[in-house]
Amino acid sequence: MKHHQILVIGGGNAGLSVSSKLLLKNSKLDIGIIEPSDKHYYQPAYTLVGAGTFNINDTVKNEADYIPKHATWIKDGAASFDPEHNTVTCTSGAQYSYDILIVVPGIQLDWKKIEGLAETLGKNNVTSNYSFKTAPYTWELIENFKGGTVVFTNPPTPVKCGGAPHKIMWLACDYWRKKGILDKCDIHFVSGGTIMFSVPEYLKTLEEKIEEYGVKVHLKQTITTIDAASQTLYYESTDEQGNVNKQTLHYDMLHVVPPQSAPDFVKTSPLADPASPLGWVEVDKNNFQHVRYPNVFSCGDACNAPASRTGAAIRKQAPVMVDHILAFMKGEKATSSYDGYSACPIPTEYGKLMLAEFDYNNRPKMTFPFDQAKPRWTMWLLKKFVLPWLYWNRILQGKA
Repeated sequence: MKHHQILVIGGGNAGLSVSSKLLLKNSKLDIGIIEPSDKHYYQPAYTLVGAGTFNINDTVKNEADYIPKHATWIKDGAASFDPEHNTVTCTSGAQYSYDILIVVPGIQLDWKKIEGLAETLGKNNVTSNYSFKTAPYTWELIENFKGGTVVFTNPPTPVKCGGAPHKIMWLACDYWRKKGILDKCDIHFVSGGTIMFSVPEYLKTLEEKIEEYGVKVHLKQTITTIDAASQTLYYESTDEQGNVNKQTLHYDMLHVVPPQSAPDFVKTSPLADPASPLGWVEVDKNNFQHVRYPNVFSCGDACNAPASRTGAAIRKQAPVMVDHILAFMKGEKATSSYDGYSACPIPTEYGKLMLAEFDYNNRPKMTFPFDQAKPRWTMWLLKKFVLPWLYWNRILQGKA
């Protein structure tokens, strides 16, 4: 059995940026990164791909080029954890032991939780920006749409980038308005959420867009089935008495966001929060140390910290977690604390974007010296040009 001082599960944003930060602090650390994928994806750009303003090929690079120089890449997938004995078993059967375990495998897209979705996704006018394969199809549908009923969905579970389910809707509406066919479009947003956006200052801007574009919003609804043959969406809600109200909606174009959860190998492990049906890793929300296993840490999309699951959140979480890992290794306690900061860049039309930044208490945490609830072209430039460059050239190197 091979041993690593620090074993990292996942080579995505969190895995690489945390590993890089640790090695910048101490290049002699023995870090192994378990990651099966050859490719690394910049997923925040998928919205712009779906809107026809970003090349999908610019969102993918070779994983090997971003593994930190002093880390060991274990090209395998994690399958199970034994935190009592400090071991991880991989899908290949190989086992690794560790002094410290960092669990950052990202989030799982549960496509099959919606009946009929997997079979029709990427064809029959059904698309999703949550897939590298189908984000370009979103643009194909938007560009060629002539009018009819369009449905955008959002599941009742947390998702990576909580604003993404409606970001593409605003851009589609703006495109159709400029094309002169918006009045021929019957646009619906069917969401499992209780509100369009949780921060009042930013919600006000989105409510103005709902009015401006004529979007019909259906909240507290769960998508159950897609019937591609009849182009029908089935969804339901449950009232306070437990009565289920089932509804259907015909569509001519459908953009679906799947339910999401912790990866199955996390969900079924001792590391999962027993109170969470979605299986998130159970951590202290301010320092990302596991509640029951002190040598286990987890941040990003797979942990149960009640923050929005965004790259911006990881950028603030990573240095705090690194502080606490290094302190733990010395038998000390770190004082840094994460306040729930997250950011959601929401394009409301082509060339204008609202940069929503907020904390655990849904209070705005604005970076710039102006009202960020007002969409601006400078923030559009930030989203389209600055943030991708920062991601590939600074964030993954632990230098953000």
